[in-house]
Amino acid sequence: MKKITISADLVVYENNAELPDDVQKLMQEAIDAREKSYSPYSQFKVGAAILLENGEVVTGSNQENASYPAGLCAERTAIFYAGAKYPNTRILKMALTARSEKQEVAVPTPPCGSCRQAIAEYEVKQDQPIEIFFMGEKGKVVKAQSVSDLLPLIFDSTYL
Repeated sequence: MKKITISADLVVYENNAELPDDVQKLMQEAIDAREKSYSPYSQFKVGAAILLENGEVVTGSNQENASYPAGLCAERTAIFYAGAKYPNTRILKMALTARSEKQEVAVPTPPCGSCRQAIAEYEVKQDQPIEIFFMGEKGKVVKAQSVSDLLPLIFDSTYL
């Protein structure tokens, strides 16, 4: 038996104002998208904004359904739209933000496992990491250099 250790280096900003200007703008796009969320069941609103290498910004918000598996998270809404509209354009950065109607979300809220896997697919496809910035509705913002910092043992096509 051999034990291995997996670690990740994340950057934590105290608030949105500490972010580089371009990321502040991207996070504002995510905040705007968050308010377009359709989340009548969870009352948990999530917004995502993606910066593409061509300068375009694509946004998405979570879209719920009474049949829960039929809904879609903000991250996948945005990344699938980016892939459909700009199929050969690399994704440089993602900004994510979450807000609850039930309680204040003051801690950075990372993508769920399904979203991490979807992001991983695009990183593998473009052979380039995607910077991911995530926050709650206020407070600290976390930056991951790549989804592999959040999902270190990705499942990709090499297993198929």
